[in-house]
Order: sequence, then C-alpha cells, then structure tokens
Amino acid sequence: MDTRGGGEETAKKSGYHHGHLREALLDAAHRLIAESGPESFTLAEACRQAGVSTAAPYRHFADRNALIDAVAARGFAQLTERLKAARDRHEQGSVESIVSMGQAYVAFAAAEPALFRLMFGRHRLPPPTEQAMAEGAGCFKVLLEAVVAWLGRTGGTPAEQLDIAMPLWTIVHGTSHLLIDHDFDNVAPGTDVDQLVARATEAFLAGASAQDRN
Repeated sequence: MDTRGGGEETAKKSGYHHGHLREALLDAAHRLIAESGPESFTLAEACRQAGVSTAAPYRHFADRNALIDAVAARGFAQLTERLKAARDRHEQGSVESIVSMGQAYVAFAAAEPALFRLMFGRHRLPPPTEQAMAEGAGCFKVLLEAVVAWLGRTGGTPAEQLDIAMPLWTIVHGTSHLLIDHDFDNVAPGTDVDQLVARATEAFLAGASAQDRN
C-alpha cells in the first residue's frame, strides 16, 4: 500500500499548498539542526514540527540525508546573498568591499554556527548533491568576482584570482571557526573579530599589491 498520497493529503490539511511543504520541512530541519546538530536530527521530528505525516517529505526528499543536504544548500544561498549585500555597500573592487564581505562571512557563522558547520562538514554526510555543490561554488564565485575587480584596480590580472582569493577565504574561514568554537574566549578574550578581519585583509591585500608592482 502506498502511504505517500496520505502525506500529500495531510500536508494540504495542515495548510501547505504545493511548494510550501518543502520550505516548511526545510525550516523545521534548520531549527532542529540549530538546536542539536545534524547527528541528532530525525526526519520524524522535522515532520512533527512541520505538522505533516512522516510520508509527506518523500514528495520532495529521497531520505533524511537529502533533507539535511538541502538545508546546507539553502545555507550557501543565504550566505551568498549576504556577501553580495556586503560587497555592494562599497565601491566595486575596493578593499572596503572585500573587508565587508569577510566581516559578513564571519557574522553569518556567528549567527548560524550549526548551519555553518553543516555546510562545510561534508565529510560527515554522504557526498553533497549537485545543488549543494552548485550553491557552494556560487558562494565562492562572489569572492572571485570581487577579487577580479580589485585586481583590475591594482594592475593585476584575472589569472591571479585564486592566488588572492584562497588566502582571503582562509582568513575569514579560520576566524569563523575560532569564533564559534570559542577559542578566542580562551586565548584572547574580547577580540574584535570585525577589526581582526579588516586588519588581516588589508595587510594581505597591501602585500599582494606591492608584490605585483615589483
């Protein structure tokens, strides 16, 4: 007997129209992962919080891991939008735009530590879906575009973009983990992470620019 049709009916009775069920399940999974991490997450609890039957998710997700993977993909999409907004507050290709992006990256990790760990802790789950990989690549592309614009202002070439982008990502990714793992609290209490990101980014870009001129 196929019970999945009953899930659709339950979803409709709960007020979810076609297309809304997926978001409701993503929201529920996000909340549960934020509370206890992906390891303790269950599909049944996500269904309970979304107010649907345990058969309902299979209209959109193959299994528990597929739902978790979709949460990670949505996290990358949200981070991408934050990076774009931070970049666009400043002149294209400016150091300020890149600093602002780095600060937004760390702020996202601080606001969503469990989601941030999920997004980058792919070794704990089956291989990420094409959607998650595409969203992650799109997120990194925002940094690459900003770096190419900066190179254009400083006399560099697009061929150097990875040489610049990877250290910049290392600065903010490492800072993010030190922050959410409370290592700053143990080693350097009161660290101003915005100032730390700004100084490290500015120093690296100044050094890279000087090297290009030599």
